[in-house]
Amino acid sequence: MHDAPRASTGSALAARFELIEANPGQISLSPDRRTATRGTMADTAPAPAERSFGNLAMIWRFTARYKGRIALAALSLLVSAGATLAIPNAFRLIIDRGFGSAGGDIGRWFQYLLFVVVVMAIATAFRFYFVSWLGERVVADIRIAVQDNLLRLAPRFFEENRPSEIASRLTADTTIIEGVVGSSVSVALRNIVMGIGGLIYLFALSPKLTGMLLLGIPLVLVPIIVLGRKVRAVSRDSQDRVADVGAMVDEVLGAMKIVQGFGQENREAGRFQGAVERVFRTARARIALRAAMTAIVIALIFGAITLVMWQGAMDVQAGRLTGGTIAAFVLTGGLVAGAFGALSEVYGELLRGSGAAGRLNELLNEVPEIKAPPVPLLLPSPGIGTLQFEKVSFRYPTRPEMSALDQFSLAVKPGETLAVVGPSGAGKTTLFQLAQRFYDPETGTVRMDGIDLRDADPSDVRARIAVVPQETMIFAASARDNLRYGRWDAPDADLWAAAEAANAAAFLKALPDGLDTYLGEGGARLSGGQRQRIAIARALLRDAPLLLLDEATSALDAESEQLVQAALERLMGGRTTIVIAHRLATVRRADRIIVMDGGRIVEEGTHDSLSVAGGLYARLARLQFEGLAA
Repeated sequence: MHDAPRASTGSALAARFELIEANPGQISLSPDRRTATRGTMADTAPAPAERSFGNLAMIWRFTARYKGRIALAALSLLVSAGATLAIPNAFRLIIDRGFGSAGGDIGRWFQYLLFVVVVMAIATAFRFYFVSWLGERVVADIRIAVQDNLLRLAPRFFEENRPSEIASRLTADTTIIEGVVGSSVSVALRNIVMGIGGLIYLFALSPKLTGMLLLGIPLVLVPIIVLGRKVRAVSRDSQDRVADVGAMVDEVLGAMKIVQGFGQENREAGRFQGAVERVFRTARARIALRAAMTAIVIALIFGAITLVMWQGAMDVQAGRLTGGTIAAFVLTGGLVAGAFGALSEVYGELLRGSGAAGRLNELLNEVPEIKAPPVPLLLPSPGIGTLQFEKVSFRYPTRPEMSALDQFSLAVKPGETLAVVGPSGAGKTTLFQLAQRFYDPETGTVRMDGIDLRDADPSDVRARIAVVPQETMIFAASARDNLRYGRWDAPDADLWAAAEAANAAAFLKALPDGLDTYLGEGGARLSGGQRQRIAIARALLRDAPLLLLDEATSALDAESEQLVQAALERLMGGRTTIVIAHRLATVRRADRIIVMDGGRIVEEGTHDSLSVAGGLYARLARLQFEGLAA
């Protein structure tokens, strides 16, 4: 659309007006714009980054990698702009030398016009291809770079920043940048060339009419820019209301069982109706403003055209201008007015692009809090399987007022099966978080095989640990890929062996496509127990010296739990295992049990010794077992 020549001032600015409220990619961001402060993206007003072009330097860093494509795009742009400006001159020659002279070779000048059109079309196609290629390539590179950095950030970052906001930056903000690189910058440069070149040509045709045109352009553009800002503001409000509707639909549909189970259908229908009505009211205000703006723009544009053509006609009558000259002047004036009208819109798009680039740049520049030291120490090979906590204190960044561990000390021996029990919030899961070095302790030391985790490469530490978390994560992929997450290069024979050990083989074989069956979003095609068994098989497949089980059998029925527990007991041989259990029946055979409360070890022993000690473990056991008996 930007590549088509403007036939007149009216059509050009009308076309720009139709796009003046376009605000691609802003639905999920406005007005809730966020900026990063100390690793968090807090709600703020529009950031200074969105009011300047400074952040476009980040886009240029990625774009500058493709200098050859930039050169081809620039060459195509210049040829396209030059050919567009040559069209009015071709009409001047057709009128003055074709129609206006006796015996003129009119076919020659039409051939010239046809040649110009063909050159413009070819150059425009090349320009569109190269700038669109650059836009898509730069966006792809930015997304890859941002995701690559995100994958190295510690969980703390994602606790303090909403993943949905980060996802919005990777989608909506990169879409804005794609528009900037693949369209806005090219349109801006092309219209600058056409505007300057067109003005030079207008002065050559008629300095007097050009002066009138220059006086008229500001009179036309000022109300368009002023009203255009109001239209964009109302459009952003309209898009925000639409975003509210989308968020409401997503929330309600995702919780449909809760809505229907509690009989809240009518209430949710009322909420939705209210949200839709707010969309309508905002849209009505936008439509009214656009209608008023349309009337003003049409009156100003065609009024200016009429005045300039009136004066030009008088000059033609007086013999001061030829008919071809006035035709060329009107066409070129339309191109020039359209070019400057386009720049007013591109300015806003570039500002939005700068804001989007700034938000993405924050993610690119986020430094991983947990990383390998410059010269990491190598863990002993093969792995021993020891884990020590030495006077460790730790608070979660999102709960700084509460101590998760308080001067906690523990030594886990090689091959030992250690059970960790205690009430919720006692600090049990925190042990796993620190062992995998998702966090570093505030004070104290965590050691694996005698090496301080802060002195080792986190990837080496995690490679020696297999985990079955309490909340099972099944990826929206095939069963094979979900199992292979434990060891990506594992052959099918090993996958089936791990599945057999976790009592998952039977239902995997019954799936429509076996291991190639798509499991759905979050494993939607599986039951809770089946998802848990896949997670267990994934951990077993890793075959690490340290096994962490966070209530690994909680989602299994009694029969499956017995089978899996037996398999786990066989596989625990020769490796260190730490089991977090809320159901005490699952830890009776542990070599040692520690009871945690308030981030400390309050009891330690075996099931039998702790049961007769009369402490917290005995109380928890009595509550559970008496409850089961009842």
